[in-house]
Amino acid sequence: MTRSTPHSRNGTRHGEMTDGGQAVRASAARALAPVIAGKGSLNDLDDHQVVARDRALFKALCYGTCRTLPRLEALADRLLKSPFKARDADVQALLLLGIHQLLYLRIPAHAAVGESAGAARLLGKEWATRVINGCLRRLQRESAALQAEVDRDPAVALLHPRWLLKTLRQAWPEDWRAIAEANNVPGPMTLRVNRRRGDREAYLSRLADAGFEARLCAHAPDGLTLETPCDVQALPGFAEGDVSVQDEAAQLAAEMLGPVLAPRPGGRVLDACCAPGGKTAHLLELFDIELVALDSDAVRLARVEDTLARLGLSAILMHADATTRDWWDGTPFDAILLDAPCSGTGVIRRHPDIKRLRRPSDIAKLADLQRRLLDSLWPLLRPGGTLVYATCSILPEENSDQVGDFLSRTPDARDTTPTDLSWGRPATIGRQLLPVVDHHDGFFYARLNKAAS
Repeated sequence: MTRSTPHSRNGTRHGEMTDGGQAVRASAARALAPVIAGKGSLNDLDDHQVVARDRALFKALCYGTCRTLPRLEALADRLLKSPFKARDADVQALLLLGIHQLLYLRIPAHAAVGESAGAARLLGKEWATRVINGCLRRLQRESAALQAEVDRDPAVALLHPRWLLKTLRQAWPEDWRAIAEANNVPGPMTLRVNRRRGDREAYLSRLADAGFEARLCAHAPDGLTLETPCDVQALPGFAEGDVSVQDEAAQLAAEMLGPVLAPRPGGRVLDACCAPGGKTAHLLELFDIELVALDSDAVRLARVEDTLARLGLSAILMHADATTRDWWDGTPFDAILLDAPCSGTGVIRRHPDIKRLRRPSDIAKLADLQRRLLDSLWPLLRPGGTLVYATCSILPEENSDQVGDFLSRTPDARDTTPTDLSWGRPATIGRQLLPVVDHHDGFFYARLNKAAS
């Protein structure tokens, strides 16, 4: 008996995947080895190292293995007589890839076993072919018993590191299991229609004419969710800037700032920590504003520039650290969007390597950074201005607790987060969305107003 996951969100259903052979598996093992060791990220994944026909399988192998890693590693421990040496991390990755294929992908078992074992030769480790072949064939024979054994551990069964599962349970005692299950299903492909170039109802018709099924987002007025993901270049008008890819929860940042910006054409706005630029672009699509887009990562800031160029939009881009003020010209901002660096616990389904890369000690470090960002940016806001604090986290330490601490030490700040929103749930302070299968990611928002002089 094997487990299966919902179909791939990369545009190819697992049942339709063609076998990519040994080369794609060897490439995936090389790419995954540093991620599994906690020294790399899926953000660095380069699918151009495999031929075009194998790229969907390459991504499915890499993302799927990270998504199911706790179970794969638990099974590998039982299949191996002794663990691989550190220098053979690529062979370990190859074994995990093979286990993932047998349990989660509708690839013929003979191909999953034979091509995975054979790929060891391309890693220059022919000795490993017999080891991997033996392990995978044993898994085929004893699959039900081995899976039942490892799944006695809830962290294994729910595919999360133990510390993270405990953290989710403490933060959300009624919802932790649903959160974990949502984290294990790839997120849907959601679009944001450029309101300067049309509305989403018209674009929905364009999608239908092009053979795409989609539905309106429940909360984001510019959002559409595709029933089946696709290559962005296949979307009608994508190259011309008619549409972008952005999760529904992330689109709500503009809605939070809308009541502040709409009555103030020409307002001066700061998008701190702006990369990769989705929220920057959305604000410019909706409002006539002067926008400064700031980020400390020059490479990611270049992505913002590319995004704005495709959409025909412009902003003042600045490479700088928002915890300092040496970049600021002294002119106050009418509004600030602080989409703060965070644990990413609300978007694990899109970045499954978070399960391996994040550490318990990271939460306190990130909370300290968020604290410094809030304290540094608040003086840049004019009296009467508004700051929207956002994260893609679902942990109170980074969200409601963080904002509560800020309000307690900042006499001229008050919480003005609306209480009648149709989305999310009220937190102690602010509004929290939890990840939902086939719907939005996990996100937090709080809207703060600065007292007038």
